[in-house]
This record gives sequence, C-alpha cells and structure tokens, in this order.
Amino acid sequence: MVGGVLAVLILLLVSVPLLELFVIVQVAGGLGVGQTILLLLAVSIVGAWMVRRSGLGVLKQIRTRLERGELPGNELVDGVLILVAGALMLTPGFLTDAVGLLLLFPPTRLAVRSVLMRRYSKRITVAGWPGPPGQPGGHRRSGPTFDAESYPTDRDD
Repeated sequence: MVGGVLAVLILLLVSVPLLELFVIVQVAGGLGVGQTILLLLAVSIVGAWMVRRSGLGVLKQIRTRLERGELPGNELVDGVLILVAGALMLTPGFLTDAVGLLLLFPPTRLAVRSVLMRRYSKRITVAGWPGPPGQPGGHRRSGPTFDAESYPTDRDD
C-alpha cells in the first residue's frame, strides 16, 4: 500500500511539472511570452482572492457548528480542500491552477468531499467529542472546571 502511494507521488512529482511546462510553452506560442506571464499572474491573483473568500466562509461555518456543539466534519474537509486549492494556485502553471479553481467552486468541492468522506469515514474515529449541549454526554470535560468570570482580565490588551 505504502509503496503504491509512493510510486504515484513520484510519478506526479515528475509528470506534473513536465505537463505544466508543455502547456505553458503551447500557450506562450499562441499568445506570446508576455501575455502568458500576465495570464499566469492574473489567474494566481484571482485564485488567491477566491481562496481567501472561500476560507473565511468555511471558517464562519466551522465556528457556527462549534457554537452549537456539533462536530464540523464537512466544514473541516472543505477547509482542507481549500488549503489544497490554495497550494495548487500558488504553483505556477495552468493545469494546477485549473484543478485549484475547480476545488474552490462549491459544487465541485461538494463532489470531492463526498468521495473523500465515503472513502475515509470508516477510518476516522472521534475520540473525546462531548456532543451537543442538552444531550447525554453534552459538554463533558475532564479535569477541573474554571469560572471565567471569577478571573480578573488584563485591560492593557
């Protein structure tokens, strides 16, 4: 299993840059070198803006789920996919930018998330999650309980 994953990673590390170089040369042959560089920069800037916007939206969803005492499983997977999209957007090239942009669109991200959740859900165990308030086991904590109102706050912050 590990050997197969390692072989795929090595294949990707060798083939993706070669494919990216091929596509960049083809685009530069049609548009020109200057326009190709500008296009790569524009796609990266737009992608960075989309990553920031999507990431902040998912962060808000995570906070909402946590405030309700729910485990934000889907939102965490979305966050990881947005992180991967951001890394792909930072990698120079049209193919990685295309895959990164696809991961930023919610319908595509939903499809990828459902495949990942279906594939890996049996391997994930949530240990120590107390559950939502009002249900058995809700807000159970180990160790001492501290009353936040009884501690003085530093007003210099």
